[in-house]
Amino acid sequence: MGAEEFLPDQLSLESLQEAAEGCRGCDLWQNATQTVFGQGAAKATMMLVGEQPGDREDIEGKPFVGPAGRVLDEGLEAAGIARDRVYVTNAVKHFRWVKRGKRRLHQKPNSQQIRACRPWLDAELKTVRPHLIVLMGATAAQAVLGPTFRVTQHRGKRLDTPLGVPAVATVHPSSILRAPDDAAREEAMRAFIADLKSAQRVLSEVR
Repeated sequence: MGAEEFLPDQLSLESLQEAAEGCRGCDLWQNATQTVFGQGAAKATMMLVGEQPGDREDIEGKPFVGPAGRVLDEGLEAAGIARDRVYVTNAVKHFRWVKRGKRRLHQKPNSQQIRACRPWLDAELKTVRPHLIVLMGATAAQAVLGPTFRVTQHRGKRLDTPLGVPAVATVHPSSILRAPDDAAREEAMRAFIADLKSAQRVLSEVR
Protein backbone atom coordinates (compact mmCIF):
# COMPACT_ATOMS: atom_id res chain seq x y z
CA MET A 1 0.00 0.00 0.00
CA GLY A 2 1.18 3.53 -0.73
CA ALA A 3 0.25 6.82 -2.34
CA GLU A 4 1.46 5.83 -5.82
CA GLU A 5 -1.98 4.73 -7.07
CA PHE A 6 -3.55 8.03 -6.00
CA LEU A 7 -1.25 10.27 -8.06
CA PRO A 8 -2.92 12.15 -10.92
CA ASP A 9 -1.86 11.53 -14.53
CA GLN A 10 -0.99 15.18 -15.12
CA LEU A 11 1.23 16.72 -12.46
CA SER A 12 0.46 20.25 -11.29
CA LEU A 13 0.19 21.60 -7.76
CA GLU A 14 -3.57 21.92 -8.20
CA SER A 15 -4.04 18.35 -9.49
CA LEU A 16 -1.74 16.97 -6.79
CA GLN A 17 -3.55 18.77 -4.00
CA GLU A 18 -6.92 17.60 -5.28
CA ALA A 19 -5.76 14.00 -5.65
CA ALA A 20 -4.09 13.99 -2.22
CA GLU A 21 -7.42 14.81 -0.58
CA GLY A 22 -8.56 11.26 -1.37
CA CYS A 23 -5.31 9.51 -0.47
CA ARG A 24 -5.72 6.23 1.41
CA GLY A 25 -2.12 5.12 0.93
CA CYS A 26 -1.67 4.43 4.66
CA ASP A 27 -3.91 4.37 7.73
CA LEU A 28 -3.34 7.96 8.89
CA TRP A 29 -6.28 9.41 6.95
CA GLN A 30 -8.69 7.59 9.26
CA ASN A 31 -8.01 9.83 12.28
CA ALA A 32 -7.01 13.03 10.48
CA THR A 33 -9.41 15.87 9.74
CA GLN A 34 -7.98 16.29 6.24
CA THR A 35 -4.92 15.97 4.03
CA VAL A 36 -2.50 18.86 4.54
CA PHE A 37 -0.67 19.33 1.25
CA GLY A 38 2.23 21.65 0.54
CA GLN A 39 1.77 25.33 -0.24
CA GLY A 40 3.80 28.15 -1.67
CA ALA A 41 5.32 29.50 -4.85
CA ALA A 42 4.68 27.17 -7.82
CA LYS A 43 8.25 27.54 -9.11
CA ALA A 44 10.02 28.20 -5.81
CA THR A 45 13.79 27.80 -5.88
CA MET A 46 13.74 26.65 -2.23
CA MET A 47 11.50 23.90 -0.83
CA LEU A 48 11.23 23.41 2.93
CA VAL A 49 10.19 19.95 4.16
CA GLY A 50 9.00 19.18 7.69
CA GLU A 51 7.75 16.00 9.33
CA GLN A 52 3.94 16.10 9.29
CA PRO A 53 1.08 18.52 9.98
CA GLY A 54 0.30 19.33 13.60
CA ASP A 55 -3.01 19.95 15.35
CA ARG A 56 -3.57 23.47 13.90
CA GLU A 57 -2.49 22.39 10.43
CA ASP A 58 -4.87 19.42 10.53
CA ILE A 59 -7.76 21.76 11.39
CA GLU A 60 -6.87 24.54 8.93
CA GLY A 61 -5.60 22.35 6.09
CA LYS A 62 -2.40 24.37 5.57
CA PRO A 63 1.23 23.54 6.47
CA PHE A 64 3.09 25.37 9.24
CA VAL A 65 0.29 27.62 10.52
CA GLY A 66 0.53 26.56 14.19
CA PRO A 67 3.17 27.35 16.86
CA ALA A 68 6.00 25.71 14.85
CA GLY A 69 4.88 27.72 11.84
CA ARG A 70 5.32 30.95 13.79
CA VAL A 71 8.87 29.90 14.70
CA LEU A 72 9.52 29.09 11.04
CA ASP A 73 8.16 32.49 9.95
CA GLU A 74 10.38 34.24 12.47
CA GLY A 75 13.42 32.26 11.31
CA LEU A 76 12.75 32.92 7.63
CA GLU A 77 12.31 36.63 8.25
CA ALA A 78 15.54 36.84 10.27
CA ALA A 79 17.38 34.99 7.49
CA GLY A 80 15.99 37.31 4.82
CA ILE A 81 13.86 34.64 3.13
CA ALA A 82 10.34 35.62 2.04
CA ARG A 83 7.90 32.83 2.91
CA ASP A 84 5.74 33.59 -0.13
CA ARG A 85 8.78 32.89 -2.36
CA VAL A 86 9.38 29.36 -1.00
CA TYR A 87 7.36 26.13 -1.07
CA VAL A 88 6.60 24.51 2.29
CA THR A 89 5.48 20.92 2.74
CA ASN A 90 5.84 17.81 4.94
CA ALA A 91 7.19 14.30 4.43
CA VAL A 92 3.81 12.99 5.69
CA LYS A 93 0.56 14.71 4.72
CA HIS A 94 -1.76 13.54 7.54
CA PHE A 95 -1.58 14.32 11.27
CA ARG A 96 -0.65 11.34 13.44
CA TRP A 97 -1.74 11.89 17.02
CA VAL A 98 -2.66 10.28 20.31
CA LYS A 99 -5.40 11.52 22.62
CA ARG A 100 -4.44 12.86 26.07
CA GLY A 101 -7.54 14.10 27.85
CA LYS A 102 -9.02 16.69 25.49
CA ARG A 103 -5.74 17.30 23.66
CA ARG A 104 -4.40 15.64 20.53
CA LEU A 105 -0.68 15.13 20.97
CA HIS A 106 1.72 14.73 18.06
CA GLN A 107 2.96 11.19 17.47
CA LYS A 108 5.90 10.57 15.16
CA PRO A 109 4.94 8.79 11.93
CA ASN A 110 6.48 5.35 11.49
CA SER A 111 8.72 4.23 8.63
CA GLN A 112 5.86 2.54 6.75
CA GLN A 113 3.75 5.71 6.84
CA ILE A 114 6.71 7.84 5.71
CA ARG A 115 7.43 5.40 2.87
CA ALA A 116 3.76 5.26 1.84
CA CYS A 117 3.61 9.06 1.60
CA ARG A 118 6.89 9.48 -0.30
CA PRO A 119 5.29 9.57 -3.80
CA TRP A 120 3.60 12.88 -2.90
CA LEU A 121 6.92 14.47 -1.95
CA ASP A 122 8.55 13.13 -5.13
CA ALA A 123 5.67 14.55 -7.20
CA GLU A 124 5.97 17.94 -5.47
CA LEU A 125 9.69 18.00 -6.28
CA LYS A 126 9.02 17.12 -9.94
CA THR A 127 6.38 19.84 -10.19
CA VAL A 128 8.04 22.71 -8.29
CA ARG A 129 11.60 21.79 -9.37
CA PRO A 130 13.40 23.66 -6.57
CA HIS A 131 17.14 24.27 -6.69
CA LEU A 132 17.50 23.45 -2.97
CA ILE A 133 15.62 21.46 -0.34
CA VAL A 134 15.73 22.43 3.35
CA LEU A 135 15.05 19.31 5.44
CA MET A 136 13.68 20.30 8.85
CA GLY A 137 14.03 17.64 11.53
CA ALA A 138 15.10 13.99 11.59
CA THR A 139 11.97 12.56 9.96
CA ALA A 140 12.21 14.77 6.85
CA ALA A 141 15.99 14.35 6.61
CA GLN A 142 15.91 10.56 7.02
CA ALA A 143 13.02 10.26 4.56
CA VAL A 144 15.33 11.69 1.89
CA LEU A 145 18.85 10.81 3.08
CA GLY A 146 18.28 7.44 4.78
CA PRO A 147 17.63 6.19 8.33
CA THR A 148 21.20 6.62 9.59
CA PHE A 149 21.37 10.35 8.83
CA ARG A 150 21.88 12.57 11.90
CA VAL A 151 20.83 16.21 11.63
CA THR A 152 23.07 17.25 14.55
CA GLN A 153 26.18 16.03 12.70
CA HIS A 154 25.45 17.65 9.33
CA ARG A 155 23.18 20.63 9.95
CA GLY A 156 23.70 23.79 7.92
CA LYS A 157 25.94 22.11 5.33
CA ARG A 158 25.33 21.47 1.66
CA LEU A 159 24.36 17.82 1.17
CA ASP A 160 23.98 15.75 -1.97
CA THR A 161 20.73 13.79 -2.18
CA PRO A 162 19.50 10.85 -4.29
CA LEU A 163 16.92 13.26 -5.75
CA GLY A 164 19.47 15.17 -7.79
CA VAL A 165 18.74 18.33 -5.79
CA PRO A 166 21.12 19.51 -3.04
CA ALA A 167 19.81 19.87 0.50
CA VAL A 168 20.56 21.61 3.78
CA ALA A 169 19.39 19.92 6.98
CA THR A 170 18.32 21.71 10.14
CA VAL A 171 16.16 21.09 13.19
CA HIS A 172 12.38 21.11 13.07
CA PRO A 173 11.00 24.45 14.36
CA SER A 174 8.94 22.58 16.97
CA SER A 175 12.17 21.45 18.69
CA ILE A 176 12.92 25.10 19.49
CA LEU A 177 9.58 25.36 21.29
CA ARG A 178 10.55 22.35 23.43
CA ALA A 179 13.77 23.97 24.70
CA PRO A 180 13.90 23.81 28.51
CA ASP A 181 14.23 27.56 29.18
CA ASP A 182 14.42 30.97 27.50
CA ALA A 183 18.22 30.93 27.17
CA ALA A 184 18.20 27.51 25.50
CA ARG A 185 15.35 28.61 23.25
CA GLU A 186 17.21 31.74 22.15
CA GLU A 187 20.35 29.72 21.44
CA ALA A 188 18.38 27.14 19.44
CA MET A 189 16.70 29.93 17.46
CA ARG A 190 20.05 31.54 16.64
CA ALA A 191 21.36 28.20 15.35
CA PHE A 192 18.18 27.67 13.29
CA ILE A 193 18.51 31.12 11.70
CA ALA A 194 22.19 30.40 10.96
CA ASP A 195 21.15 27.20 9.14
CA LEU A 196 18.58 29.10 7.08
CA LYS A 197 21.19 31.73 6.18
CA SER A 198 23.50 28.89 5.15
CA ALA A 199 20.69 27.54 2.95
CA GLN A 200 20.44 30.96 1.31
CA ARG A 201 24.17 30.89 0.55
CA VAL A 202 23.98 27.36 -0.89
CA LEU A 203 21.01 28.41 -3.02
CA SER A 204 22.95 31.36 -4.46
CA GLU A 205 25.76 28.95 -5.42
CA VAL A 206 23.55 26.38 -7.18
CA ARG A 207 21.16 28.70 -9.04
